[in-house]
Amino acid sequence: MKTLQETMNSNHVAVAMSGGVDSSVAAALLKDRGFKVTGVMMKIWDGTNKPGRSTRNSCYSPFEAANIENTRKVADTLGIPFHVIDVTKEFREKVLNYFTAEYLAGRTPNPCLMCNRSIKFQALIDKAINAGVEFDYFATGHYSRIEYNEKSGCYLLKKGKDTVKDQSYFLALLSQIQLSQTLFPVGEYTKQEVRDLARKFRLGVDEKPESQDFIAAGYRSLISGAQTGLIKNTQGEILGEHNGIANYTIGQRKGLGISGKNPLYVTDIDPKTNTVTVGSRKDIYSDELTATDLNWIGIEKPETEMEVKAKIRYTHEEAKATVIPVADERIKVKFKEPQMAITPSQAVVLYKDDIVLGGGLIERSGGE
Repeated sequence: MKTLQETMNSNHVAVAMSGGVDSSVAAALLKDRGFKVTGVMMKIWDGTNKPGRSTRNSCYSPFEAANIENTRKVADTLGIPFHVIDVTKEFREKVLNYFTAEYLAGRTPNPCLMCNRSIKFQALIDKAINAGVEFDYFATGHYSRIEYNEKSGCYLLKKGKDTVKDQSYFLALLSQIQLSQTLFPVGEYTKQEVRDLARKFRLGVDEKPESQDFIAAGYRSLISGAQTGLIKNTQGEILGEHNGIANYTIGQRKGLGISGKNPLYVTDIDPKTNTVTVGSRKDIYSDELTATDLNWIGIEKPETEMEVKAKIRYTHEEAKATVIPVADERIKVKFKEPQMAITPSQAVVLYKDDIVLGGGLIERSGGE
């Protein structure tokens, strides 16, 4: 595998296209720079979980067929080959089933992390190759950057130039092999610059809204057989009844179906007892978490404590923390200041400046 510095000598790139402005501009930029570009698009909709209310700008949606045709028009405008790759089976197994199981276990998963690791950067690539699509490198429209570190011989994952749109959080579980074959053409641009480029290339998508939802029907459409149970306060007193733990997440305030003198927040979800616990705002703050399923990027697994900045969800501001290695391939992350609503199954992503050091899935908040 060549380094990223040598990619101009290996000029065939498959671009994962979605019909949106980012992936469309990624394909246009690569073609403009002299690469031989082929568009590939995932087919993930399998016709189930039909929504009563639906939006076109969702990843998993019955509007997929129309979106495929719109993406084909972008490819035609660019004059590049275009292939639709069916990964519905893999998507259901690796993303939808995982997503459902995590919610039923009282956790709050992030589908983008699993989709990137198992589908977009694995199943899509593998099935495109098996379908006869020839390419040397794979590109997406993510706002992130990859650099090859000659000293360490590793690929570094870095934040995108647009710090507001930076998507490195969603890519923190990618392996060195995946990073070594990937290009992020829009990572050096801001979102506004990308929209301007879409107009320059006459792609017809410069004003297209971004995908906002994972599933058009809402995630509850994936979950059936939810059992009611008790809602208790932190003192163990029964306050009411919940309509299934999958409908709750740590830090949730609205939609609890109960009221009190002061605002109440979900502080714990226990699938063993089918209980939701609520408390005050201060009860959802913690200065420590344990993480598992770790992926280190460009560094060896730390054997001693390490100072980092940590992000506990995509919309969360990075916070100063100390990483403490523990047994069983886990780490503790101890924050300088308590963080709000540390949520199991979300990712904790670790940074040094604009470099992603690694990430893992939050197992629990608080100490042992």
